[in-house]
Amino acid sequence: MADIVFYHNPQSRGRIAHWMLEEVGVPYQTELLRFDRGEHKKPQFLAINPMGKIPTIKHGDVVVTEAAAICAYLADAFPAANLAPATTSPARGTYYRWLFFGAGCVEPALVDRLFKRPPVDRPGALGYGSYEDTLHALEHAVSTGKWILGEQFSAADVYVGSEIAWGMLVKAIEPRPAFQEYVARCAERPAFKRAVAQNEQYMKELA
Repeated sequence: MADIVFYHNPQSRGRIAHWMLEEVGVPYQTELLRFDRGEHKKPQFLAINPMGKIPTIKHGDVVVTEAAAICAYLADAFPAANLAPATTSPARGTYYRWLFFGAGCVEPALVDRLFKRPPVDRPGALGYGSYEDTLHALEHAVSTGKWILGEQFSAADVYVGSEIAWGMLVKAIEPRPAFQEYVARCAERPAFKRAVAQNEQYMKELA
């Protein structure tokens, strides 16, 4: 029996954790939760994640929620996959920087843009400042090498790559060449392709 239980719905941020699990390459058990039946808000799941949010993983007795945290946790829990720099490496700072920039700045900036939330009088009061500055920084992050850490693919690419792909899909990110090229590289990863194929099957099961 797999040590990891993955609570998932393919129409959610669970796709990020799914890709990450495939990159890690260890066995895991997927528990699909139906949004149309409110299974993510049932007492059984709320006992695991009180927010009733997907993705959630349970690794033994450890519960991890939030897609960025799941990516970071799995990278450290399974170092053989080489998805994070060593804690003693200077690259660890760059890895943390952009992984959490994705969670703390990119996602809220894109959601505000998508839902056309009105601008505030003091952009500095927002965690991300301005949408324009956020996209400029994001473009810089994916333009300095093949991956965020140069030649090393990492969990930061799983998270940031997923955000950029989603952002361009829903037109919350303009398809700049740097973003298109980066997402295309991500899409060539065997783990990404496996996750996409599995999610297509899950969509059929939940239809």
